[in-house]
Amino acid sequence: MHTKKRLWRWRSNPLRRRDDVLEAWLVLAVWALIAVGGTLAGAVTARAADDVFAQERAERTHVRAVLLVDTPHAASNSYRVVAKVRWTALDGVVHTEKTPVGAGKKAGTEIEVWTDAQDELTTAPPSRDAAAVEAGLLGAAAALTASGVAFGVGGLARWRLDRRRVDQWDREWDLIGPQWGHKTG
Repeated sequence: MHTKKRLWRWRSNPLRRRDDVLEAWLVLAVWALIAVGGTLAGAVTARAADDVFAQERAERTHVRAVLLVDTPHAASNSYRVVAKVRWTALDGVVHTEKTPVGAGKKAGTEIEVWTDAQDELTTAPPSRDAAAVEAGLLGAAAALTASGVAFGVGGLARWRLDRRRVDQWDREWDLIGPQWGHKTG
């Protein structure tokens, strides 16, 4: 009996309108898009993000650099300042550039920096765990976005169907209403 209630829009019924069947198919399509499209968008986005992070880990290398200037002291050990460093690339070329370093360090201190394939300074690549978390969050955001778009478009289409039904009822009432007369008790 419960199944019949859920599938009432597809049952034969003299009061069923074409718009009711259209709305039933629309709702089914929207939920299918949310389930399949949202899942697919999330999975594809998470996979793509994970591939990008893996490529960053493969292309970036850490090298030892020497701090060329003293950095000012700060109240917090996590405070970072921009200072000039020098490092030798794997091909033997010496590079000098500015990068964020910890506060309170003396000139000549060895620090670790990350370089890309062109031996330019860059940020450290995310660890495997951090990349997995970020890829998962990006995938979830993509799934929610795709689902939200499908839900919004479906809601707009249902609103249009409702407006069309109301307009149709108004036209029918304009035809039938005068036949009933205005008899009140």
